Amino acid sequence: MVKKKVDAVFEGGGVKGIGLVGAVAAIEEAGYDFENLAGTSAGAIVAGLLAVGYRAKQLKKIVGTMDYHKFQDKGTLDRLGIPGMLASIVAEYGIYEGRFFEKWFGDLLAETGKTKFGDILTDDPREEYKHKLQVIASDISDRKLLVLPRDLKSFGLDPDEFPIARAVRMSMSIPIFFEPVKLVDVKGRAHVIVDGGMLSNYPIWLLDDRKNCTWPTFGFKLVEPAEQELKKGSPIPVNNVVDFLSAMLGTMMGAHDSYHISVSKGDYARTIGIPTVIKTAGKDKEIKTTYFDITPKETEALYQNGRKAAREFLAQWHFKSWKRKFRSAPATA
Repeated sequence: MVKKKVDAVFEGGGVKGIGLVGAVAAIEEAGYDFENLAGTSAGAIVAGLLAVGYRAKQLKKIVGTMDYHKFQDKGTLDRLGIPGMLASIVAEYGIYEGRFFEKWFGDLLAETGKTKFGDILTDDPREEYKHKLQVIASDISDRKLLVLPRDLKSFGLDPDEFPIARAVRMSMSIPIFFEPVKLVDVKGRAHVIVDGGMLSNYPIWLLDDRKNCTWPTFGFKLVEPAEQELKKGSPIPVNNVVDFLSAMLGTMMGAHDSYHISVSKGDYARTIGIPTVIKTAGKDKEIKTTYFDITPKETEALYQNGRKAAREFLAQWHFKSWKRKFRSAPATA
């Protein structure tokens, strides 16, 4: 099979990231090789592993069998119940440490020998495409979006020497749930960095080069197809402060970018919409961003949602037609 190139942008979505992996599997089966990759939060995890050489089959085993509760690593205050968690939020701006995740992800990267952004350089002379991977984070100290690694220069840091695991840890730092990452700039000022989903959970624009569109960019989005109607809310029991935070943040992270995709740039047409509603016990169930109790059966169902969505997308995808329609003239906002 002749290999075809494709760039990919992955939306964030917490535990729903297994749906992204199912879609990746179908894209690989169709003969595509991933070139430039970008993502936010869970999407950054998938993009990061692909960037260092992992394949869909390996990702399914990694993401599909992980125990998300291990990511809820608690410090001393957190172990004191709800009062301790509240104290942790006040003192450290988050409940969970995030150290387990960073080590877990770093160990996966180490198995490939590619742990720094300098290990995944491309042959592209353009600065914005120098590294195979780009991830989104949010600098709430300066109220701005960060594209890593390239924005690290503004902190006086060498992008090539920066650990990939650290950047992805920044991107997946769901506010309140995880302690933010603090990054010190050249002036000695500490910046508080949190989940990229606050500002762009689906950065389809990031790899959009209309001048040299020689292969496509596919977007992997964890929602129903763009033609859907606005989803009705579903009840979530809120019995204590932890339930409240879970409901609030799950809503926040799940709502970003849903209706901010450009029609004129062809974003809808290049987006693989992966349903997050699965069938379980004969009933529909929507998987939430912070649903850490997801079962193996639910995980498999979400994976299959992604695989089916990508296959249906490819059945109607024609790059030349898309390019002729959306790149033959300057696009408007």
